[in-house]
Amino acid sequence: MKKIGLIGGLSWQSTVEYYRVINEESNRRLGGLDTVECILYSVNLATKLGRMARGEEKQLGEEFLGIGQKLVGAGADMVLLCTNTMHAVYNVLADGLPVPVIHIADATADAIKKQGLTKVALLGTPFTMTQPFYKERLKKLHGIDVITPTEEQGEEIYRVINEELTFHILKEESRRYFLGVIDELRAKGAQGAILGCTEIPLLIQQEHTDLPVFDTTVLHATAAVDAAME
Repeated sequence: MKKIGLIGGLSWQSTVEYYRVINEESNRRLGGLDTVECILYSVNLATKLGRMARGEEKQLGEEFLGIGQKLVGAGADMVLLCTNTMHAVYNVLADGLPVPVIHIADATADAIKKQGLTKVALLGTPFTMTQPFYKERLKKLHGIDVITPTEEQGEEIYRVINEELTFHILKEESRRYFLGVIDELRAKGAQGAILGCTEIPLLIQQEHTDLPVFDTTVLHATAAVDAAME
């Protein structure tokens, strides 16, 4: 089996979920006490978000590439960037590393296409929702159209992510707000909703809505297990 390299800490709360899913899913398939092996490098979230906010993508890419190289040097056969937002610098890692880098949007798109959907809502950080690196990949590579919340809604979503979910604070009023946004986007034609920040699935699960939701954390982690066991 192949070893999985994880770049996490973005936030550590969702990275815990990556680690859990990878171990539970690989053990479910392998049985007994077996799991796939993984190597985790956890970063300082504040530093990386600060670079993103200041538009320092070149430096951000170089830092993540350096981390990816360390994971490969430690034996990783693939790398996962455990965050949606930081996939803004995905190409730097994919071009600079000698091992596959599994894109979170590709893993999510595979699940969307299996349900036959072509237009989905995207909830995430303002970077993910407004910049082209995520939406254009879904459209150009997978034929999936994306609609996003208003700027005001995006600001409230980001506040909840940073002030609540990053610290595993789960408030019912925040859940209702997110579900209200999802319902508005459904009225605009969304056939499903991407939970496009790896913290959002801590708050919103499929049981909370009858609209299909796509947990990017679980889908990304499961794609890594698939690749590790090929």
